[in-house]
Amino acid sequence: MKSYFIAMLSAFGLALVLTACLMPLLKRLKAGQYILGYVKEHKNKSGTPTMGGLAFITSVIIVSVIFYRFQDKTVNLTLITVGGFMLVGFLDDFLKIYRKENEGLKPYQKIIFQLAIAVIAAVFCYKNGITKLYVPFGGGFSFNIFWGIIPLVLFVYLASVNCVNLTDGLDGLAGGTSLAYLVSVGIILAAGGNSLSTVCFIAVGALAAFLLFNVNKASIFMGDTGSLALGGLIACVTVFSGYTLYLPVIGITFVFSGISVIVQVIYYKRTGRRVFLMAPLHHHFQMKGYSECKISYAYALITALIGIICIIFM
Repeated sequence: MKSYFIAMLSAFGLALVLTACLMPLLKRLKAGQYILGYVKEHKNKSGTPTMGGLAFITSVIIVSVIFYRFQDKTVNLTLITVGGFMLVGFLDDFLKIYRKENEGLKPYQKIIFQLAIAVIAAVFCYKNGITKLYVPFGGGFSFNIFWGIIPLVLFVYLASVNCVNLTDGLDGLAGGTSLAYLVSVGIILAAGGNSLSTVCFIAVGALAAFLLFNVNKASIFMGDTGSLALGGLIACVTVFSGYTLYLPVIGITFVFSGISVIVQVIYYKRTGRRVFLMAPLHHHFQMKGYSECKISYAYALITALIGIICIIFM
């Protein structure tokens, strides 16, 4: 338990310093977020420094390396995966800033990279016998899906990365929800003695520091640099520990973000009408008059409560 707190505090301190140092640098470089015109509530956010994910993701990687010293292959692959997603997100953010528009990499370019990482993760799971799945609320019950882990991991990585990315639409929303998720999963993994539990708590510390600058009104955004890496981290710690089925349960708000966009697009193309005032779902609530603070708090609270229930009945 002591080591978890040391890891968390170390990541918190490092992320705090890196974020504080990164903000003025991004401002000097004019690395500000380009805001879509149709999101009228966000017009005053235009120019807010983005790519803040560089600070807390770098902190996660550095502190994890210090604690594990490259001696755990599962942790190594997790850090490589997270670092890879961070670099792709950085490129996406950089292109948006350079072009002064809200489109960076093409969707197919992101999907190709995500699939490549997912294939590596799937093969890793199969080759290392990580094919057993724990059932939520099952009291420790699990079952083995053998080669079926490959298509499952492919789906989970694509879903996790894109749903977390879609959730990153309000101040503190993706960060707060991810923090609640990682605390819950970290406790579950710690109870089972899984080494990835420390990575979870390191990420919690780093996110807590970043949120000091990211809650409403945000002084810095995580950008795709942070959201893609967060999605990759959530996928890694969940899949590599055998708790894959817990992801859509504890991460139900991420699921809401993804499904709301899919439903909105399909329904609009078929009927010319919308199901939600705006998608993802958090923008629908915002259009209904709920403040960013309330929405972000509700998402994090729902995630935490479901996480507590999963811990009780694990």
